[in-house]
Amino acid sequence: MVGYGYWGPNLARNFMEVDGSSLIAICDERAEKRDIASVRHPGVKVVADVEDIFRDDKIDAVAIATPISTHADLAIRALKAGKHVLVEKPLAGTVDEAKRIVEAAETAGRTLMVDHTFVYMGAVRKVKEIIEAGDLGDLYYVDSVRVNLGLFQHDASVVWDLAVHDLSIMSSWVAAPPSAVSCVAVSHVAGLPDDVAYLTIYYPGSLIGHIHVNWLSPVKVRRTIIAGSEKTIVFDDLALDEKIKLYSRGVTRKEELVGDNLIPLAYRRTGDIWIPQFDQTEALRVMAGHFIHCCRSGERPLTGGPEGLQIVRMLEAAERSVSQGGSRVALESPAS
Repeated sequence: MVGYGYWGPNLARNFMEVDGSSLIAICDERAEKRDIASVRHPGVKVVADVEDIFRDDKIDAVAIATPISTHADLAIRALKAGKHVLVEKPLAGTVDEAKRIVEAAETAGRTLMVDHTFVYMGAVRKVKEIIEAGDLGDLYYVDSVRVNLGLFQHDASVVWDLAVHDLSIMSSWVAAPPSAVSCVAVSHVAGLPDDVAYLTIYYPGSLIGHIHVNWLSPVKVRRTIIAGSEKTIVFDDLALDEKIKLYSRGVTRKEELVGDNLIPLAYRRTGDIWIPQFDQTEALRVMAGHFIHCCRSGERPLTGGPEGLQIVRMLEAAERSVSQGGSRVALESPAS
């Protein structure tokens, strides 16, 4: 485990408890974090120098939970040392850095995975299952709100901190890669990154995605609507139960004669509400188990290097759009 700040303890706990792995060492350059780690994990080696981990032949895999600006250097060094690598989201701070990490993993022949935790949530996986079964029909839009009185970051905007979750979720649901991104964002605290942002994601055809993220909201909201031609899903992550509701409601298009002209008209369609069940296992536990499985089997991770790179492409495009006043920014092909 490299990094024992905000997210590192959560990863450490899960890798200690998940089947098939043992936590051997924790590294953090801050003495106070090492002291905490030593108390929480007796018997685990706690070090200040990351090279102590990279040189240790007993260590097969490294989980990195450090500031974004350090991801590329640490991940590439770990891969060159022959370790499998898990990187906290996002994969890197720039597309160029993300590409170098992916290339290093391919060269080393090691598993590279990004901890896009929400992709492994039971509810998110259930929504993906419903979409892939074709129950929604043709997808019309995905609209997501993720707001709260948040923990401000000094090195990442609300887009890189919160929108990254929704981008990874949407990417797991929508098979077609997006073609462009636009974004408007603003900072309300002098000297700190943007704290409110609105992103639009354009897909081929008429499918569109929208994300609202905000660190300043007095209430916490995590709600997504996924609408199709046949049915619509409302996913409320904060609901104590009934997190997913599937509505047989929508609009039906009909051709009708009005006067002398045959014109299209829209009619409301109402129907039942279905509340599906889903796996309640902690998402981080599922993610950790999937990483261990991929390291052992060589299977490609759900959120591997290419998927992580695509999210960084979208984040970087959103950042460029903000600097251009919200203009649409085209995305590279995932194969580029």
